[in-house]
Amino acid sequence: MAGNGCGRFFNSLMKDNSAEIFPIVDEHGNTVGSATRGECHSGSMLLHPVVHLHLFNSRGELYLQRRPDWKDIQPDKWDTATGGHVDYGESVAEALKREVSEELGLSGLEFRYIKSYVFESNVEREYVNVFTAVSDIEPSPSNELNGGSFWKKDDIEAAIGSGVLTPNFESEYINLVRHITNE
Repeated sequence: MAGNGCGRFFNSLMKDNSAEIFPIVDEHGNTVGSATRGECHSGSMLLHPVVHLHLFNSRGELYLQRRPDWKDIQPDKWDTATGGHVDYGESVAEALKREVSEELGLSGLEFRYIKSYVFESNVEREYVNVFTAVSDIEPSPSNELNGGSFWKKDDIEAAIGSGVLTPNFESEYINLVRHITNE
């Protein structure tokens, strides 16, 4: 069955599950159909929902994950603390809690909704639901990631445009998150 825990674990050891079922949404996030991960990432430009969590510690540092080299999109680059797809039949809140638990080993965080927007690359369109949280509990990255660490704002600023961060993260950081580090 697509999206079950065993399948996710097995596929995360080698590659993403191209048969996993995602909802297809309109530009307001309303489900209008479904498609496989493979179809969504094939250049079809089917709009599918994802969740992003920007995790800060009390010092204002931002946790970034390192994407593994086997990922089909942006391998081996630094990205949001948690980024994952919403499974078909799952709410955004459920997906966010699941992804944070799976990727970072964290639970019980208080999430703050920031914004939803459409992100488009040359191979996909995503309806991105952006959240932040603050925690001083050290994440325990799963094997879905190639580790992670808290970054100081100056280090993130210096890395922008260097090719080490995902373009998606850079855009989101500049437009939605940068100002939060100044609060």
